[in-house]
Amino acid sequence: MLENSLIMVAIIIVINIVYVSFFTIRMILTLKGQRYLAAGISMVEVVIYVVGLGLVLDNLNEIQNLAAYALGYGIGVIVGMKIEEKLALGYTTVNVITKEYDKDLPKLLREKGYGVTNWQANGLEGDRMAMQILTPRKYEVSLYHAIKEYDPKAFIIAYEPKTIHGGFWVKAVKERKIKEWAKRHKEESSK
Repeated sequence: MLENSLIMVAIIIVINIVYVSFFTIRMILTLKGQRYLAAGISMVEVVIYVVGLGLVLDNLNEIQNLAAYALGYGIGVIVGMKIEEKLALGYTTVNVITKEYDKDLPKLLREKGYGVTNWQANGLEGDRMAMQILTPRKYEVSLYHAIKEYDPKAFIIAYEPKTIHGGFWVKAVKERKIKEWAKRHKEESSK
């Protein structure tokens, strides 16, 4: 009897981890405008959900099943977030303000493949350079490393744009360039 109970608890936990991970991915795809892929994932998600919930509802007198459901849900949220971080869909806009106005940071970032718009700004302590940089999310951390390499005290704010239209940034060419630079940077920092 105890063995069956433990197997049921394990099954409920696994089902909920998978369900909530699918739920998280579907929500992200929906927000990114990937409606057909999100719809396909939702069909699988709802089957998993019904099976898991059915197991708990059929055995409501077993408190460990309800606890397993809650535990699986919580773990599923974490797993879903980790999957989302690895997928890193979309783009990030990074605003940078630096005191290093004389440095040619915008040119150096453009050479690495980032889309950079820069302008002169004024802060409390004088002239600054402000930059707005567009990057695929999967290269966001590499961009931060590049900026900090040139100005460790740079002020950085990042956000995810909802719509991108116009501009000259050619995704395929620039992303390939960023990818090559990020790979070299990762290899150098691991040495």
